[in-house]
Amino acid sequence: MNPNWAEENLQTIRTLMERSTLYRRALAPVFIFAGVIGVLAMAVGLIFRLNSPHQFGGLWMGTAVVTVLGALLIVRRQAFKESATFWSPPTRRITQALLPPLVAGMIWGAMVTWSGAFEELLPFIWALFYGCALHSAGFFTSRGVKWFGWVYIASAPLLIVFLTVVQRPVSNHLIMGFFFGVLHLAYGAYLYLTEKRKNAA
Repeated sequence: MNPNWAEENLQTIRTLMERSTLYRRALAPVFIFAGVIGVLAMAVGLIFRLNSPHQFGGLWMGTAVVTVLGALLIVRRQAFKESATFWSPPTRRITQALLPPLVAGMIWGAMVTWSGAFEELLPFIWALFYGCALHSAGFFTSRGVKWFGWVYIASAPLLIVFLTVVQRPVSNHLIMGFFFGVLHLAYGAYLYLTEKRKNAA
């Protein structure tokens, strides 16, 4: 075993543990930002009736790109504010954990947008992949992120079953707004309020 490799991994783990509080504080504005963008995208989709597979997929994949870029800018600004390195080994680890599920979701979304097949399942598939991405990143950030990932992993199939039983059609934009708007806002508010209570104590 290469001693430099082992030493680098130990240093990365130590840095991740030391920065867990910092990551938790940084996540609140990221999730609130993502939630606001998700709710806005839902409103755009509903108001302008972007219901075809091309329109729906294009809107939400574009929303994902905007959200990711905005989140990166928020994290970068916070890293500079804390005088920390943005593209550090821990950040690379988190990115490596996030990428496989997110890329898989992007490929699935592109295929559905192009072909129009399985369009009704797309929000649930995206939610599952996103939940897996959060769960993977949760091993390198705060434990709450991992549990938040489980919310997506569990709620996506449960919502499919519920909608199948009630047999009441629901707009895919509403489902996406719930998964990627409301849930983000709720978790961001939770992080913000609990961090505020900790600081007050």
